[in-house]
Amino acid sequence: MYFSAQTGGFYDPDMHGPFDPGNPDCVIPSDAVEISRERWAELLAGNAAGQIITVKKGLPVLADPPPPTHEELMRQERQWRDDQLIKTDGVATRHRDELEDGAATTLTVEQYAELQTYRRALRGWPESGEFPLSEHRPPAPVWLPGHL
Repeated sequence: MYFSAQTGGFYDPDMHGPFDPGNPDCVIPSDAVEISRERWAELLAGNAAGQIITVKKGLPVLADPPPPTHEELMRQERQWRDDQLIKTDGVATRHRDELEDGAATTLTVEQYAELQTYRRALRGWPESGEFPLSEHRPPAPVWLPGHL
């Protein structure tokens, strides 16, 4: 097995042909270095577990991925917020439908008020000073998971 720092790719001679940098038909880059199949398997396993494969002194090594950028965090947290609003849409709609039908409601008046307070907090969260830090997400009412 070969690794090219230039391409960041792995090359298997069984698939790509023999490594012969002097041969113009060789598809394995000339900077490729040989690594064992065991090392290749370790690198792939680490990559599957969330690490990235990077290059150190021409050899492939595992490293932790860089932390997300502020923009990526904002995008992730907006997506989480949007998901929470979608998940709670049905609970709010069901309560309103039950009220309109004059039927008994699944939620108490207090629970519905808590739900609406939570949903308002979700909508306003991106404008808060703590956004996009996930540890400062608006907390859901403790009873909510049983109604989703």
